[in-house]
Amino acid sequence: MSILCSLANPEASSGVGERCPVHMPSLLAVDLGVKTGLALFNRDGRLLWCRSHNFGTIKRLREGVYRMLGDVPDLSILVLEGGGAVAEVWEREAKRRSITLYKISAEEWRKKLLYPREQRSGPLAKHNAGHLARRVVAWSRMARPTSLRHDTAEAILVGLWGVLEVGWLKKLPAELRQ
Repeated sequence: MSILCSLANPEASSGVGERCPVHMPSLLAVDLGVKTGLALFNRDGRLLWCRSHNFGTIKRLREGVYRMLGDVPDLSILVLEGGGAVAEVWEREAKRRSITLYKISAEEWRKKLLYPREQRSGPLAKHNAGHLARRVVAWSRMARPTSLRHDTAEAILVGLWGVLEVGWLKKLPAELRQ
């Protein structure tokens, strides 16, 4: 059975007594810094979008986080990689909005997503993270990026760790492993 609905009118009926889902949770992954990597995932564990954003200053970061979290529909989970003053800005806003928050280190997601041989050094881990992030983009059926900054690639993998951690994906899809 196929049900068509409009995001502009989520209460629209398909004519067979079914309604469109009103709540479609999303997960935002953030590689912290003034230069920030961002990746948004849907409930199916697929990447919806990814980008890098240079906030420039902590003041602009505060304003940007407020707007960004408000612009993501049904944001239910925020996963941060990193800490310090920049993390505190995200944490405060997540708490204010009652968004579930996870804070992790690069070592945590690398242990879950990369083979030991792929992370023998920092530069090697970053290189392999970039390759895996590109596979996530392809698996999510997104257009291939012309370039993928390391902060964006890491945000993608932070998000992949997150969707596995919360159970939106039961295991790493075979297409992502090589």
